[in-house]
Amino acid sequence: MANRMLQFVNLPQQTPQKRDATARRADFSEIYTDFDSSQARQQASRCSQCGVPFCQAHCPLHNNIPDWLKLTAEGRLEEAYEVSSATNNFPEICGRICPQDRLCEGNCVIEKGFESVTIGAVERFITDTAFARGWVRPPAPLAENGLSVGIVGAGPGGLAAAGQLRRQGYAVHVYDRYDRVGGLMIYGIPSFKLDKQIVQRRQLLLEQAGVVFHLNTEIGRDVTLDALRDRHVAVLLATGVYRAREIGGPGAGLPGIVKALDFLTASNRKVLGDTVAGFESGELDAAGRDVVVIGGGDTAMDCVRTAVRQGARAVRCLYRRDRANMPGSMREVKNAEEEGVEFLWLSAPEAFLGDAAVTGVRAVRMHLGLPDSSGRQSVEPVEGSHFTVPGTLVIKALGFDPEDLPAAFAEPALAVTRWGTLKVDHRTFMTGLPGVFAAGDIVRGASLVVWAIRDGRDAAAQMHAWIGQVAEQTAPVPQMAAE
Repeated sequence: MANRMLQFVNLPQQTPQKRDATARRADFSEIYTDFDSSQARQQASRCSQCGVPFCQAHCPLHNNIPDWLKLTAEGRLEEAYEVSSATNNFPEICGRICPQDRLCEGNCVIEKGFESVTIGAVERFITDTAFARGWVRPPAPLAENGLSVGIVGAGPGGLAAAGQLRRQGYAVHVYDRYDRVGGLMIYGIPSFKLDKQIVQRRQLLLEQAGVVFHLNTEIGRDVTLDALRDRHVAVLLATGVYRAREIGGPGAGLPGIVKALDFLTASNRKVLGDTVAGFESGELDAAGRDVVVIGGGDTAMDCVRTAVRQGARAVRCLYRRDRANMPGSMREVKNAEEEGVEFLWLSAPEAFLGDAAVTGVRAVRMHLGLPDSSGRQSVEPVEGSHFTVPGTLVIKALGFDPEDLPAAFAEPALAVTRWGTLKVDHRTFMTGLPGVFAAGDIVRGASLVVWAIRDGRDAAAQMHAWIGQVAEQTAPVPQMAAE
């Protein structure tokens, strides 16, 4: 079978076909078509099966990528799925939304002239095929252990932990303040990147496995953390971070300046068929407006591409660094440009113009200076380079910070770091409260879905180990039989 691999010297890189930019601007459907079986096998066969797989090393989940690429090239798709799903609870989601150009594909050892293997597209193909052929089953335990655990947060970290703990035989209860399961995968990431049915079918599998979801339930408001600790042998906090970073300057409080998550949540709810007050009033609707998005991460890319689909008159993105230093996926930047987004590199806002509502952004040109202690170049304004960008809807996409977590959970005993994230023992994921663990963005800070999955899996393993240790310590000591 060895001759099936190393085909990068004969076969060019091929990514899944993208829908035409004009067509995809008109709806929220996913923009990539699916590989067929032949295309997937050919692209998987381009893997060089290198001795030190950098793709695997740079994947947060350390997926066995060369193994399932080889199995795919050989047509052994059910085995490929088993290998892929052994390290990843949601490979079809990571195949769609992971920034592969910064992770696995970006570290492929194939020389740049030959281009990397299209790992994400093959990963998506494997799991979508597994669903279509009935190979994906609920995470059923071998035996029930009679113990119950609680998970706060139904995002990727919480769901990954739920699946892992259910496999161990726990009765798993997941609490979330939203009315749907998925967290940012439902309300933050647009459907043109991740169709919501992809998330919902995972929810169905977990429910079939016996996981119980308590939606519209906010810890600290509807139920206390103490009550959860009494109800379960261990609790995992995996709520993510949602507090938007603010921007100052004259006019920063004008109507028409909105937060990225408010904008994306309203759009996603509208696509899901909900009635959204902010959308109906026009406050969060980009139709017919000049839109300015401030920021350079993946959230900013989601905002500009959503605004295009809502029918904005013009969409511009202000970012204070250049393209090479942009934190978002270059693939997303390219997709946005194809859809008509204008990027204003090395530009930073100074003030917001308007009287009753925002009408524009006064910006200044920037240039890159000397590297700071982290090695990243500083940015400095260019004197006398001010210019105005028209904008009747300005979206702040500057990242997210944690809320006041002890107050949010109504539990002052929870310790936080100087960044506001929950303080945990990084070997055990446990907070200062015995039996209360935390994982994902609430500990790490705003990060990728794939990192949340990794943290959720690791935290579940540590919870299981801790519960076992407690059980051993509290087990009755066997008595010697009388002679």
